[in-house]
Amino acid sequence: MRALRWAGPVVIMVAALVSLLAGPAAAATSQVRFKVTYGLAGGLGAIQHTLDLTSSPPGSNDFSCKPGSQHPNPVVLVHGAGANQALNWHVFAPMLANNGYCVFSLTYGLNGRVPVGGMAAMQTSASKDLAPFIDKVLAATGAAKVDLVGHSEGTVMPRYYLRYLGGAEKVDKYVAMTPLYQGSNVLGLANLYQLAEKLGLRPVVDPLIGAVSESGPQFLTGSDFLNSVNSGEAFPHQVHFTTIVTRYDEAVVPYTSGIAPAGPNITNLVLQDQCPTDLSEHVLEAVDPVVGQDILNALDPAHTVPVNCFGLPRNSG
Repeated sequence: MRALRWAGPVVIMVAALVSLLAGPAAAATSQVRFKVTYGLAGGLGAIQHTLDLTSSPPGSNDFSCKPGSQHPNPVVLVHGAGANQALNWHVFAPMLANNGYCVFSLTYGLNGRVPVGGMAAMQTSASKDLAPFIDKVLAATGAAKVDLVGHSEGTVMPRYYLRYLGGAEKVDKYVAMTPLYQGSNVLGLANLYQLAEKLGLRPVVDPLIGAVSESGPQFLTGSDFLNSVNSGEAFPHQVHFTTIVTRYDEAVVPYTSGIAPAGPNITNLVLQDQCPTDLSEHVLEAVDPVVGQDILNALDPAHTVPVNCFGLPRNSG
């Protein structure tokens, strides 16, 4: 793994792994309703949810939940490609619910050919899945806006919703884990795809890729989809963006693709700038207790708590 090659002394790696496997117990509060397991143990626990297309993660999709004054925006969780809501959010959904949020999640982008989410074209996922789901959440909760927390494709697909489907007026905060705003050139695939285009092979290549995933080519640096969502006001001024990237991201290449341009509504966080011993890569961000702390701070900036590199988010259960 590239992360191990770059991580430094063995003692640092061991300390980081121990901190992911088990941190100090969170203080018990009356809000804790769900058990949350972080780190590598949490990642292994996700295996049971791999093909679970119907269930919600613990703490989510209670449509009788009414947001309180402390957290007036319901939180909508948007999973990554090749995942589903139960797989991607079995850690952060219950964490957020324990902290008093009304939490909602969906599985989007099913194309009928592969039994995982995020496979449909991102325009389709945004218009057919995300937009109506957010409207349903707003209608049920009576809230004016939602906050979005996304992972991987869940940081890219919703930008189409913001840019073209009126979502900028319905979203307050946008928290992006392992985002790829400028796409990825993993394994040099973006270069190969651009070469195929120059050679006139797109009519041959696109159907082959689309047979599995229409969204796949859209992730690549320089894709028509990314050029479209990055045009104009790419990061609407009324939405507050927090991005959480990791230097060890093996799927977003380079990881700096997830750094948003500076602006008054932009906060960029590099995981290893906060906690140098944190080894989380693309997948493990979804179970990382440091990322959990960042999410809580991003959603409630008036009550931020300093990040504890060897601790757990509050109300972890």
